Amino acid sequence: MFKMTPAAAEQIRIAAEMQDDNPCLRVAAKIDDDGQMSYGMGFDEERENDLILDCEGVQLLISPHSQELLDEATLDFVELRPGEFQFIFINPNDSACSGRQQPSGCGSCGSSKCS
Repeated sequence: MFKMTPAAAEQIRIAAEMQDDNPCLRVAAKIDDDGQMSYGMGFDEERENDLILDCEGVQLLISPHSQELLDEATLDFVELRPGEFQFIFINPNDSACSGRQQPSGCGSCGSSKCS
């Protein structure tokens, strides 16, 4: 099951307060043409067949296409460098990173953004 750390949940709650209707957070993953897994997230409304989870008090939506890719993944919010905070996905299903931390939107673990 997908998980979220308390640090990530706190940042999402802060961002949600700025939304007009406070929708749910959608998280997604896909495998690009080059075989790399990419991630996305944003506030969205529930759709048919979405998996709905409550993680640390944040309502999450995951589409059927992303459910298997995000199974056992964790969303965290960490300080990568002094003063530089970012959401990361820690995903044992991401063979390119073998479960290492990967910043959201990162293209590959060879990137300078990956830890």
